[in-house]
Amino acid sequence: MLKFLLLVGIIAVVYFIFIKKPSQLQKSNQDDRDAKKKDEPQSNEMVECSTCKIYCELDDALLSNGKYYCSKECLEKSK
Repeated sequence: MLKFLLLVGIIAVVYFIFIKKPSQLQKSNQDDRDAKKKDEPQSNEMVECSTCKIYCELDDALLSNGKYYCSKECLEKSK
């Protein structure tokens, strides 16, 4: 009976040291990557204004006749 308990104890120790720990490390590494992604600014695609040649975000740009403009003023200047 003592040999059986000793064998179960050794198997439990091996399980918790070699098998359980890597999954915790993987979770920790995933948490670190998620935290880094949150810290990084989200970048949008930049486009060049056809009139003044500055770059602005695609979400903020105005599209007219297949050309991008940074503002209504630049759009009016091109006409």
